[in-house]
Amino acid sequence: MQRTLASFPGSFKKLFGYLMDETKDLKVLFHDFEDGAEGFELVAARFCYNKKSLDCISFWTWSELLVALKECQDLLSASDSSLILEKILDCVVTRLASLVVASPCTCSSENTRISWWFEDLLVLKIDLIDKVIRMSISRNIDHAMISKFLLCYQRSRFLTATPTEKCKIMEVMINLLSLLDRSSFSCKLLFGIFRVVSSLKISSHHKSILENLIGSQLDRATIDFLLVPSSRRKGYVYDVNLVLRLVKAFYIEGRCFVLASRLRKVASLVDSYLVEVAADCHLSPSKFAALVLALPDDARESHDRLFQAIDIYLEVHGGLCEAKKMKICSALNYAKLSTDALKHLARNPKFPSRIAIQVFINQQSKLENLFEDKTHLVDTFSSSVFAEESIDEKVSSDQVLVYAKRINLPNKAEPLDVQLQAMQCTITELEKYCGIMQTQIGNIPRTRLSSLGNNARFLPKLCS
Repeated sequence: MQRTLASFPGSFKKLFGYLMDETKDLKVLFHDFEDGAEGFELVAARFCYNKKSLDCISFWTWSELLVALKECQDLLSASDSSLILEKILDCVVTRLASLVVASPCTCSSENTRISWWFEDLLVLKIDLIDKVIRMSISRNIDHAMISKFLLCYQRSRFLTATPTEKCKIMEVMINLLSLLDRSSFSCKLLFGIFRVVSSLKISSHHKSILENLIGSQLDRATIDFLLVPSSRRKGYVYDVNLVLRLVKAFYIEGRCFVLASRLRKVASLVDSYLVEVAADCHLSPSKFAALVLALPDDARESHDRLFQAIDIYLEVHGGLCEAKKMKICSALNYAKLSTDALKHLARNPKFPSRIAIQVFINQQSKLENLFEDKTHLVDTFSSSVFAEESIDEKVSSDQVLVYAKRINLPNKAEPLDVQLQAMQCTITELEKYCGIMQTQIGNIPRTRLSSLGNNARFLPKLCS
């Protein structure tokens, strides 16, 4: 450093020139120098490494770059935009981005060969890591590798970090993860980070970013991930508000369009969560209602699990008024309940009486529509198709018609639950035999159907 400094300004040359050949150590005292020794080193570094000198940095070895990077972080503040630092960072990231760079370690493992630089960068402070990763993202370095490094860095630095340093590390880590492709990290990793930050005082802004990241992958989560204990002051066992926010984030991430397959997975996950939290005696009706209504009707192919959760909740919370029960039950789609669920509902005194009546009306309407479709099919078969069928085809079709005509509406004088069960059985039978007739009509050659003229029409969808 002395020789470098001495070769430039005349004052330094006069000061050091005649002493450079002496063997004793030289010492220069600067009284009241601003920022002390570190400030002087920074000035000297900026003076020595002018633009011409910086061009040689690209030829430095990896070890030399790391030493320079370490010295820069000790001298420069996080907000300092130093030409030296930017040049060194550029060289470091260029080495990382190069697929042909030779690894300092010799290892046959592909993962180790690619991630050899992890340990080398663990000594850097989080502000410098932020710069390195952002520059790496701009150079299209593999996002999955970056996410693995961030996790490795967090685990390593947490061993000696203070609570304040831990908060800083997690906030920077969350910001960087939000810049990566969503497929580059797992839902398990995000929930692991969530558990870590739950014990830290990070900003609400960064908590929101993390929850949005988790919500974007909610279809990959499992029920164990969602069973996060709530704070003691809230009273109830699990953090229901968190799940509501995650479901909302899932929709925000998908904007106006969410794949049906992903939506089905989220619905199945939410139903499992509902069954778990329904037994919590401290869970308010408003929170439970918000959960059951969090997803649209088309998210579920079956409402049996939803019915099971509501049944458990009404069992535990026996003192609810009719209005609150009706609010919770408004999420049920009776057409998507199985025969057993409908039978159980009709006999269940925990549910509002109006629910059983609505189920009866719904099933009766469905049954009447099926009878109308059955009548049309019978008329179509008997008046137009059978005349041109072979003897074997006509015998088979006659058997279908004879059985279908025997199906009648249930006796209205019977109890409501018995009528509902009879209705469901009748609906099942009608759908079965209407489907058979539809199949037979579909097998009729086009020439025969065209001869039917206006009597031939496409059959309606009979099964819900």
